[in-house]
Amino acid sequence: MTDAHVVGAGIIDFGEKYDWSFEDLLEGAYLDLVESVDYGIDPTNDIDGVWYGTLDIANEGSSGAAVAHATGLFETPATHIVNACATGSDAFRNAVQAIKAEDIDVALVIGAEKMLDSTEGLIGGAALERLWRGRGVTMPAFFGMRATRHMDQYDTTREQIAAVSVKNHENGTKYPHAHQQFECSVDDVKESSTVSYPLNLYDCCPVTDGACAVLVASDDRAREFTDAPVRVAGYGLSTDSFQRGDDLALTNFPASRHASSTAYERSGYGPDDIDVAEVHDCFSITELITYEDLGFCEQGEGGSHIDEGIPHLDGEQPINPSGGLLSKGHPIGATGVAQIAEIFEQLRGEAGDVQVPDAEVGMQHNIGIGRNATGAVSCVNILER
Repeated sequence: MTDAHVVGAGIIDFGEKYDWSFEDLLEGAYLDLVESVDYGIDPTNDIDGVWYGTLDIANEGSSGAAVAHATGLFETPATHIVNACATGSDAFRNAVQAIKAEDIDVALVIGAEKMLDSTEGLIGGAALERLWRGRGVTMPAFFGMRATRHMDQYDTTREQIAAVSVKNHENGTKYPHAHQQFECSVDDVKESSTVSYPLNLYDCCPVTDGACAVLVASDDRAREFTDAPVRVAGYGLSTDSFQRGDDLALTNFPASRHASSTAYERSGYGPDDIDVAEVHDCFSITELITYEDLGFCEQGEGGSHIDEGIPHLDGEQPINPSGGLLSKGHPIGATGVAQIAEIFEQLRGEAGDVQVPDAEVGMQHNIGIGRNATGAVSCVNILER
């Protein structure tokens, strides 16, 4: 069996792209990827398959064929992957599996989302169907309940939760593709508009358009594209029930724990071996809980973990050096691919002002599925230099 290696990555600046079509997003990320490959690429002849991640919120194409015109890959097989907020990272996982199975040698993974073209947005649409499932819970309310439960059960403070947003917004000012590039203080977070207690506006990721692409190659082909490929050391995907998410996961997400355990087992690495990670932080409390789910600290110690500065850019184990979803944004189909791209750059020492010194092992993590079942899906990928 061959290994799979990331050999190139391209991304557009995330933000409000009202004047960009869906194909503009895909084309921008794809052209940036082509330019990123050290020894160049002949897309028509080199790329054997495409994995395309999008929830298609803008209804621009519910097929892999939506990628063809933007990339010119008209005869290349393309597969559309949907797995909620883990869509991009699961598209990557599927491409890696195809390469490791030796079905193909070179894969394009591309993710895109236009989140701002709908006047109602995803939540507005969701409210019209299956009201019984969500029990009236919006996404901020879902995570707000987890915050209050964590505060009650483990004496986590409001300031510790806000500190996650402060950290990620500071990182985002140094990351060129981040949607929101401003610093904020704990007081700023606490004094921003209330969304769903205890979460305020600065505890929530922005609504963002974006696209990102990575190129993955087998052992036999990777060195044709670069002398510095990044190996995919392990991966894991886990799913849970839509119905029981509210009942069993008030202070943790079991799918994250199972997906990371699988990735750790496949890679041979453990939590202490991870030098840098891009994790799901749609809300500030999400990242704090994720410290515990991924084994970076014990259950209930997420608050003290950030108090000690461990996940800061200059800390022992930096988390979300790109600014995370809180600063960079969360265009769903692009999110996981962008996290892979950031880990790729980190492990090659090419991450600019957010570079983590001597990073050798990196992790990417998403959770997904909306309202009362968020966290019912989790995807984790581990990469090594």
